[in-house]
Amino acid sequence: MKKASIILAVLFLGIFCKSFAQTVPPTDFFAGKWEINLTGTPNGDVKFLTTLTRKDGKLSGELANASDATQAKRPISKVDESADKIIIYFESSQGGEIALELAKIDNDNLKGILMDSFDASAKRLKD
Repeated sequence: MKKASIILAVLFLGIFCKSFAQTVPPTDFFAGKWEINLTGTPNGDVKFLTTLTRKDGKLSGELANASDATQAKRPISKVDESADKIIIYFESSQGGEIALELAKIDNDNLKGILMDSFDASAKRLKD
Protein backbone atom coordinates (compact mmCIF):
# COMPACT_ATOMS: atom_id res chain seq x y z
CA MET A 1 0.00 0.00 0.00
CA LYS A 2 2.84 2.34 0.81
CA LYS A 3 4.45 1.71 -2.59
CA ALA A 4 1.17 2.47 -4.37
CA SER A 5 0.84 5.83 -2.58
CA ILE A 6 4.44 6.74 -3.46
CA ILE A 7 3.88 5.81 -7.12
CA LEU A 8 0.64 7.83 -7.24
CA ALA A 9 2.37 10.83 -5.59
CA VAL A 10 5.22 10.73 -8.13
CA LEU A 11 2.77 10.38 -11.01
CA PHE A 12 0.69 13.31 -9.73
CA LEU A 13 3.82 15.43 -9.27
CA GLY A 14 4.94 14.63 -12.84
CA ILE A 15 1.58 15.67 -14.31
CA PHE A 16 1.55 18.80 -12.16
CA CYS A 17 5.05 19.84 -13.32
CA LYS A 18 4.25 19.14 -16.98
CA SER A 19 1.19 21.40 -16.85
CA PHE A 20 3.31 24.29 -15.57
CA ALA A 21 5.97 23.71 -18.24
CA GLN A 22 3.38 24.36 -20.96
CA THR A 23 2.49 27.82 -19.65
CA VAL A 24 5.73 29.40 -20.90
CA PRO A 25 4.87 32.54 -22.87
CA PRO A 26 5.38 32.27 -26.65
CA THR A 27 8.45 33.82 -28.21
CA ASP A 28 8.34 36.67 -30.72
CA PHE A 29 8.49 34.49 -33.84
CA PHE A 30 9.37 37.05 -36.54
CA ALA A 31 11.89 39.04 -34.49
CA GLY A 32 15.50 38.07 -35.17
CA LYS A 33 18.01 37.69 -37.98
CA TRP A 34 16.77 36.51 -41.39
CA GLU A 35 18.30 35.80 -44.79
CA ILE A 36 15.74 36.65 -47.48
CA ASN A 37 16.15 35.25 -51.01
CA LEU A 38 14.29 36.70 -54.00
CA THR A 39 14.42 34.77 -57.28
CA GLY A 40 13.74 35.88 -60.84
CA THR A 41 13.78 39.65 -60.28
CA PRO A 42 14.82 41.98 -63.15
CA ASN A 43 18.17 42.34 -61.32
CA GLY A 44 18.55 38.57 -61.05
CA ASP A 45 18.43 36.65 -57.79
CA VAL A 46 18.83 38.91 -54.76
CA LYS A 47 19.74 38.02 -51.19
CA PHE A 48 18.98 40.37 -48.30
CA LEU A 49 20.04 40.15 -44.67
CA THR A 50 17.86 41.73 -42.01
CA THR A 51 17.41 41.86 -38.29
CA LEU A 52 13.80 42.46 -37.35
CA THR A 53 13.42 44.06 -33.93
CA ARG A 54 10.29 44.94 -32.00
CA LYS A 55 10.07 48.54 -30.82
CA ASP A 56 6.92 49.91 -29.19
CA GLY A 57 5.03 46.77 -30.24
CA LYS A 58 5.95 47.05 -33.95
CA LEU A 59 8.59 45.25 -36.00
CA SER A 60 11.21 47.34 -37.75
CA GLY A 61 14.58 46.92 -39.39
CA GLU A 62 16.45 47.39 -42.64
CA LEU A 63 17.45 45.22 -45.58
CA ALA A 64 21.12 44.87 -46.48
CA ASN A 65 22.25 43.37 -49.79
CA ALA A 66 24.21 40.25 -48.80
CA SER A 67 26.35 40.22 -51.95
CA ASP A 68 27.29 43.93 -51.93
CA ALA A 69 28.11 45.40 -48.51
CA THR A 70 28.80 48.82 -50.07
CA GLN A 71 25.22 49.16 -51.27
CA ALA A 72 23.03 51.36 -49.05
CA LYS A 73 20.71 49.55 -46.66
CA ARG A 74 16.99 49.84 -47.38
CA PRO A 75 14.90 50.82 -44.37
CA ILE A 76 11.73 48.85 -43.79
CA SER A 77 8.91 51.39 -43.89
CA LYS A 78 6.17 49.21 -42.42
CA VAL A 79 5.48 45.65 -41.28
CA ASP A 80 2.04 44.01 -41.16
CA GLU A 81 1.95 40.76 -39.24
CA SER A 82 -0.39 38.02 -38.13
CA ALA A 83 0.27 34.77 -36.27
CA ASP A 84 1.91 33.02 -39.25
CA LYS A 85 2.28 35.67 -41.97
CA ILE A 86 4.27 38.86 -42.35
CA ILE A 87 4.28 41.60 -45.01
CA ILE A 88 7.41 43.75 -45.15
CA TYR A 89 7.21 47.09 -47.01
CA PHE A 90 10.37 48.83 -48.24
CA GLU A 91 11.39 51.37 -50.88
CA SER A 92 12.74 50.01 -54.17
CA SER A 93 15.74 51.48 -55.96
CA GLN A 94 13.26 52.83 -58.58
CA GLY A 95 11.51 54.90 -55.91
CA GLY A 96 8.30 52.98 -55.16
CA GLU A 97 7.19 51.01 -52.13
CA ILE A 98 7.36 47.23 -52.51
CA ALA A 99 5.50 44.59 -50.49
CA LEU A 100 7.24 41.33 -49.58
CA GLU A 101 4.78 38.76 -48.24
CA LEU A 102 6.15 35.78 -46.29
CA ALA A 103 4.28 32.94 -44.57
CA LYS A 104 5.59 30.59 -41.89
CA ILE A 105 6.56 27.11 -43.10
CA ASP A 106 8.28 25.94 -39.91
CA ASN A 107 10.21 27.50 -37.02
CA ASP A 108 13.14 28.58 -39.21
CA ASN A 109 11.72 29.05 -42.73
CA LEU A 110 9.30 31.37 -44.51
CA LYS A 111 8.04 31.27 -48.09
CA GLY A 112 6.21 33.91 -50.08
CA ILE A 113 6.13 36.36 -52.92
CA LEU A 114 7.46 39.81 -53.80
CA MET A 115 5.12 42.20 -55.63
CA ASP A 116 2.79 39.31 -56.57
CA SER A 117 5.42 38.26 -59.15
CA PHE A 118 8.70 36.95 -57.73
CA ASP A 119 9.31 33.95 -55.47
CA ALA A 120 10.70 34.72 -52.04
CA SER A 121 11.96 32.64 -49.15
CA ALA A 122 13.56 33.43 -45.83
CA LYS A 123 15.68 31.42 -43.44
CA ARG A 124 16.30 32.27 -39.79
CA LEU A 125 19.97 32.87 -39.06
CA LYS A 126 21.35 31.43 -35.84
CA ASP A 127 23.62 33.65 -33.75
